[in-house]
Amino acid sequence: MNSFAFYICERFFYGIGDFLRRWYVSGGKKYGNFIIDVLETMDRIFAWKMNAVNMFKPLYKDYSVIGYVVGFPIRLVRLIITLAIYAVVILIAAGVYLIWLFAPIYVVWNIFK
Repeated sequence: MNSFAFYICERFFYGIGDFLRRWYVSGGKKYGNFIIDVLETMDRIFAWKMNAVNMFKPLYKDYSVIGYVVGFPIRLVRLIITLAIYAVVILIAAGVYLIWLFAPIYVVWNIFK
């Protein structure tokens, strides 16, 4: 019977360790990759890097004075708006990640409370 109790104890702790590895390590990697994919998709839409590199070039290759005068403010506004959107998405993602990190601790706390 002693060996059976040891086996049950070992499987119990193995299950806890497996859950923690899957929840925190594997799940964290998957969530991180998901957020990076979302940000990459957003960058394809907003083209922050392209606007930053071409900041002082006119829009749509209009090399007149108006093209230069209008191009800079439009690109600047697009960069600011894009940075604000990225910041909101990153803050929301960080908040969801923190909730996800503490969910098992909260559940265990409520079980023993």
